[in-house]
Formats: sequence, C-alpha cells, structure tokens
Amino acid sequence: MSEPQTGAAAPRRFLFLNASSRADGNSERLARLAAGASLPAGAEQRWLRLSEHPLPPFEDRRHAVDGGFPEPVGHERTLLDATLAATDLVFVAPLYWYSLPTSAKLYLDHWSAWMRLPGADFRARMAGGTIWAVTALATEPEKADPLIGTLRLCADYLGMRWGGALLGNGTRPGEVLKDDQALVAATSFFSG
Repeated sequence: MSEPQTGAAAPRRFLFLNASSRADGNSERLARLAAGASLPAGAEQRWLRLSEHPLPPFEDRRHAVDGGFPEPVGHERTLLDATLAATDLVFVAPLYWYSLPTSAKLYLDHWSAWMRLPGADFRARMAGGTIWAVTALATEPEKADPLIGTLRLCADYLGMRWGGALLGNGTRPGEVLKDDQALVAATSFFSG
C-alpha cells in the first residue's frame, strides 16, 4: 500500500486587471516592475486590459420578472472565467478623479450579476482570495483613499483578503519610474 502524498500547495494565480485608458501607462509599468520583482515563486500571472474586453453597461436585473441576469458571453464570459480562476486580483488602475477608472468600476458592477449566476458560486469561490491595487497618481497619497476604500470593502464583502496598495507618483508616461520610494516598495510588494 502506498503512502498518501503530501502535495505541494497549488500555485497562486495572479490576474492583473489593467484599467488604464493609456497603454503602457505609469500604473502598468509599476505593476510589471512589482510582478517581476516580488511575485511568489511559481506564481502564475495573467494580464488583461479591460479596454480590450469591454463590458456592456450594467443593468440591475435582480428583481426582473423574466429570471434575472443572462448567462455571460463574449468579453463578460472571459472576465468571469479569468476572475474565478485567479487566487489574487490585482487592479492596475490609475487614480481618476479620486476613484477607480470607469472600466474597473463597471467590472465590479458586473460582480452583482455573477453572484446571482446559477452554478457560478461566485461569492464562495472568491472567498479566501486576495485583492491588490497598483495605482499611479499625481497628487498626495491620501487622495487615493476612495479608490483603496472601494477595493478593500469589496474584498471584505466577499471574504477576501486585502493585499495592499502600491502607489506611485507620475503623470506623464514613464514618470513613475522616477519615484524612488515606489520603486523600492515594488521590489517586495507581492511578497509581503
């Protein structure tokens, strides 16, 4: 009779949700630097630009007579499946008017439908995961409190952990790479 194997822990799967309207923007550069320097050994990573996976406007159908929310298709299905497959969600989101960019907020709005999707078990499958934020801003760090608060409350609601926020200062493309404090923080961000 063979002895039971003690299997190694499954690798963590990081889903980077890039919500910037600018390709290769400061938030993305900082997130890629942090991923390259501090992801746990063996971690998988997947990067999705929300602008390349546009979602339809969210329609609240919780009380609809015809049965509620339709089965996701297209980009919505891609995002749902990627979200459920991840152990860690990283919002790569520049600070826009003290909050999340529209694409990130719309993605979160769709969670309301996914929580009610038969068979998805969205809430149960998200529990125990981790939410992170990587944000470039052009103002004082405390101005990012609304963005951070939104993501922390979403994590709390679903029984997820809050991994933290990596903030970098930069407006023009590449400026974040001059923020020495952010660059140092990036080297250990995901390993903390």
